[in-house]
Amino acid sequence: MSRRRVAVTGSSVVTSLGCEVDDVWKAICDGKSGVSLIERFDCSEFRVRFAGEIKNFDPQAHMQIDGKALRRMDRFVQFAMVACDKAIRQSDVLGTSFDPYRCGVIIGSGIGGLDEIESQHSRLFDRGPERISAFMIPKLIVNAASGNAAVHWGLKGPSSAIATACASAIHSIGNAFRLIQGGYADIMIAGGTEAGCTPMGIAGFARMNALSVRNESPGEASRPFDKDRDGFVLSEGAGMLVLEDFERAEKRGANILGEVTGFGLSSDGLHMTQPDENGEGAGRAMKAALEDASLSPDQIDYINAHGTSTPLGDRAESIAIRNVFGAHADSMAVSSTKGHLGHLLGASGGVEAVFCLKAIETNTAPPTINFVSAGEGCDLDYIPNEARDVKISHTLKNSFGFGGHNACLIISAV
Repeated sequence: MSRRRVAVTGSSVVTSLGCEVDDVWKAICDGKSGVSLIERFDCSEFRVRFAGEIKNFDPQAHMQIDGKALRRMDRFVQFAMVACDKAIRQSDVLGTSFDPYRCGVIIGSGIGGLDEIESQHSRLFDRGPERISAFMIPKLIVNAASGNAAVHWGLKGPSSAIATACASAIHSIGNAFRLIQGGYADIMIAGGTEAGCTPMGIAGFARMNALSVRNESPGEASRPFDKDRDGFVLSEGAGMLVLEDFERAEKRGANILGEVTGFGLSSDGLHMTQPDENGEGAGRAMKAALEDASLSPDQIDYINAHGTSTPLGDRAESIAIRNVFGAHADSMAVSSTKGHLGHLLGASGGVEAVFCLKAIETNTAPPTINFVSAGEGCDLDYIPNEARDVKISHTLKNSFGFGGHNACLIISAV
């Protein structure tokens, strides 16, 4: 069976650095940080008091949507709806003749409606079981984002939600890619969304000792691959792509931003939170993506690394990259944009896939900020602190989640 090519015709981000792709990309290349002290709740007694929090988010400032409908959506769904709207409008894919039965949506999230869980839990014990909102369950379930998007835009094709922790968005995009490639859909909206910057979210990750504790310098807290990294920075937002049958996109004269050419996935099968110390599972996912794209390792020009700023994860990923790419690893650009935004968990891969598209468009490798000196086992070219002009034709996006879930996506220039 012949495989169809898959074009990217729309992209969007909702982040602590803004909600317009070009503006956020400029901030990334300029080395700016979106990490700051938390304002949505009193965290004065918390061990960690900062995050990649989106301040004063108003969905209606970005899209036309009924206020009543918004009140029935958790914050993570609102992020997704704005991101979907921006990507769809850029692609103009629904402004042309399209078959809703051939158009679907896959949106991943690691946690789902944590905000709603916390607020309704308080209501239960303060006011009793009969005062729980009737909309609690449809607000908090992980598939609320993809479900609401399908309802809002009348999409009747394949629709699902993927929850593989921090690999959720890349698994979502990869599965959407497969559906179009195999002829099961013509158009897919795919990515990830997360709103875990809540009291329980911050406290829970802090209790795991997973978060940086640099409360006095939040903007310098996320420092992927750096010797003095002490954990990741929890962040929120969304990132979406519009994927489309390449031939269809060409026929309608779409502006094709790039092409998804490969997808690989694997499982460590070792531990719920710690990666394989030699990155064996991550390496298998990278190799699978290369094989799927029919590319050799030396054809990859840029890797947007998972690079969360954790001691174990950054080292394991670096070892995996060197094992897969061999001598080419010394001349290949590798960076983590989590230095700027922190870790958006299930949304991270969606946002970072957009950055891969911008890297191709601008022939620019974005920097890894807050990098002073390399940590043990971190011996690659991480594009420290300043963006670099690099001819980029093929990019690799890595995403690795709790549970040992590994997902890698290759996005190529057209």
